[in-house]
Amino acid sequence: MNILLLGSGGREHALAWKLAQSRLLTETGDRLYAAPGNPGIAEHAELVALDATHHAAVVRFCQERRIALVVVGPEAPLVDGLADSLRAEGIPVFGPSQAAAQLEGSKGFTKDLCQRAGIPTAGYVRAASLDEARAALEGFSAPYVLKADGLAAGKGVVIAETRDEANEALAEMFGGQFGSAGAEVVIEEFMTGEEASFFALTDGASVLAFGSAQDHKRVGEGDTGPNTGGMGAYSPARVLTPLLEGEVLERIILPTVRAMADAGTPYSGVLFAGLMLTSEGPKLIEYNARFGDPECQVLMMRLEDDLGELLLACAENRLGTVPPVSLRDEVALTVVMAADGYPGTPAKGGAIDLGEAEAGGAKVFHAGTATANGQLIANGGRVLNVTATGNSVREAQQRAYAAVDAIEAPTLFCRRDIGWREVAREG
Repeated sequence: MNILLLGSGGREHALAWKLAQSRLLTETGDRLYAAPGNPGIAEHAELVALDATHHAAVVRFCQERRIALVVVGPEAPLVDGLADSLRAEGIPVFGPSQAAAQLEGSKGFTKDLCQRAGIPTAGYVRAASLDEARAALEGFSAPYVLKADGLAAGKGVVIAETRDEANEALAEMFGGQFGSAGAEVVIEEFMTGEEASFFALTDGASVLAFGSAQDHKRVGEGDTGPNTGGMGAYSPARVLTPLLEGEVLERIILPTVRAMADAGTPYSGVLFAGLMLTSEGPKLIEYNARFGDPECQVLMMRLEDDLGELLLACAENRLGTVPPVSLRDEVALTVVMAADGYPGTPAKGGAIDLGEAEAGGAKVFHAGTATANGQLIANGGRVLNVTATGNSVREAQQRAYAAVDAIEAPTLFCRRDIGWREVAREG
């Protein structure tokens, strides 16, 4: 069968790498297509020029190439309703409908759902104007958690230490710092604890756990500096014990799936729950409606099952017939190499030589690369995801950084402490 993967980042390279190994593509003539892809994805898929915002063109391509499964990588096409356009033409798609994708597309929507369903999360207020938001600050104490309601590429969260900082940040949000994403703001109480991520597949009725990870959002070592889209991750996040995972499923994931179905907007795809492990138990920070980036990279390194078959079962509403997901016991860790200037304005065009980075078993996923005159160059903020496995976080970390050090890329930088919390716990 033919598969179409939409997206161009490190997450999509990891998905392409794993999909290319699927039994769904073993017949002569079976093709994996990717749009628009990147130089790394091109090693596993045929790149095609498709704009995901042009639904009719995507549908027409799928019909002409007899695509039997569309995998939507990034969140924007889901929030834009691409999955609805494909399903309307009978094309199986992995990813939620526009209505269901509001779980990521609107933080206020998700907070309201949590309140109705009794899902543990931080207290909050929604504000649609600067005056309303500043008045709402009276009900909170520092530090203040301020979130742009809509999609902001993982950067729409500000932690303000003082009221003056909060007022200034709110003025920037309503002043257009995050574009239309900041037209409404959610103000939340600050939660204390350690963050972790939990993933589950669902077809709107059945749910399969898909593992855990811990991301590193801050740009600087020791979790300092501004938030980014993620500077590295490892999986599994052992701080999320089997007991806690069971609690997350029962108190957060399953009630969400039921609430979405009861509202007539069943959720189909991957649910990515960002969690705070508080003294009162796990609480939901926010949902993403797609695999994380860079969490997807470490999950794909650990996945033992056929990714294509899993995603197709989800798209065809038969996840209940699939056995539990099998993940390797090994730890996977990925280090993001970003362009100088990130998360502000990144420097583009810097030459990259991967050298022998993959010689020791590491995998380099391309996130923001291009080619110019036969040379691999940086073409984005987060450029490479250097990923390795090991029997411990420390071992995976050492292997990943050995691969990083084998790469010549003078305009790229990375954190040197990915996995530091778990390394400290390992002793």
